[in-house]
Amino acid sequence: MSDSTQDLLQFPCQFPIKIMGHNVPELFPAICEVAAIHIETFDASMVESRESKGGNYVALTITFEAQSRIQLDNFYLALTSHPLVKVVL
Repeated sequence: MSDSTQDLLQFPCQFPIKIMGHNVPELFPAICEVAAIHIETFDASMVESRESKGGNYVALTITFEAQSRIQLDNFYLALTSHPLVKVVL
């Protein structure tokens, strides 16, 4: 094994990404817009939504076929820099 960092993922692979934010009507379409830029085969039906107990927050999970580490990194950066997003896992 070399000294370079080895990727733990083998691409392409199914990858779930969870996005959390305040439960506002603008969140879902905003996340879909970002996802469409970074996921070639994106469709809104790929998004699973779950509200918090109090209803103040919502978690959106998108499971997609990631093509590369660069794609994942760019998608993650776009999501974390979005003003409606609080947490990305």
